[in-house]
Amino acid sequence: MTRLLLLGGTTEASQLARRLADEPISAVFSYAGRTQSPVAQPLPTRIGGFGGRDGLVAYIRAHQITHVIDATHPFAAQISRNAIAACAQTGTPLLAFERAPWQAGAGDRWHHVRALQDAPDALPESSAQVFLAIGKQHLDLFAAHAQHHYLVRLVDPPDAPLPLRHAEVVIARGPFTEADDSALLRAHAITHIVAKNSGGSGARAKLLAARALGIEVIMIDRPTLPAREIRDSVDGVMSWLRDHAPSPANVTPRGV
Repeated sequence: MTRLLLLGGTTEASQLARRLADEPISAVFSYAGRTQSPVAQPLPTRIGGFGGRDGLVAYIRAHQITHVIDATHPFAAQISRNAIAACAQTGTPLLAFERAPWQAGAGDRWHHVRALQDAPDALPESSAQVFLAIGKQHLDLFAAHAQHHYLVRLVDPPDAPLPLRHAEVVIARGPFTEADDSALLRAHAITHIVAKNSGGSGARAKLLAARALGIEVIMIDRPTLPAREIRDSVDGVMSWLRDHAPSPANVTPRGV
């Protein structure tokens, strides 16, 4: 029997979970636990880290996991590296369910940077109104650039004051529409957006709004990961699971 560990936290992971719930597959959905109220899933769910690569290896062995699907955020690089290493060590088939990155189109004003650490220096030296669409981590990277006024959108209220001198927080959970984000950008007179190239449709609204309003986007490129198999649709993932189904010799009879 297929025993699947789904590393989730994205819209795509939730879509896959709904499909898996209707399949004769034993699947567990795993959240990293970085949001206070994660979206409920139709699968048995665990919340929290594994304790690095060794912890994930132990989990795979203890629960006799036969397949791992990495549907984490494209910037959750350490989790993905741990999954690659743990699956290699245990001989467990691994697939990344990954949305394609965004591509700039006509009218976009994108400035690419290779890593989040490079984004602050890509902002102008003079004061700007900056929408930080990067989540709650790493905001301290922008603390030294105190001449800017920052807008930060978070899923949960912050546990502590932000490390930014001039900042306003908006609490909201996506997906957002272009009209939503256009109104937000106008209301705060935003001149620059800092965003991760997450891909997908759920977070693209801010980029469409930025294009229409002529706002510059500092686009952070995705981290580089070791080679792995990738699919970009639920159907593609299900096809991969069928192709990698356990052989009958390795299936434990029901009731045993």
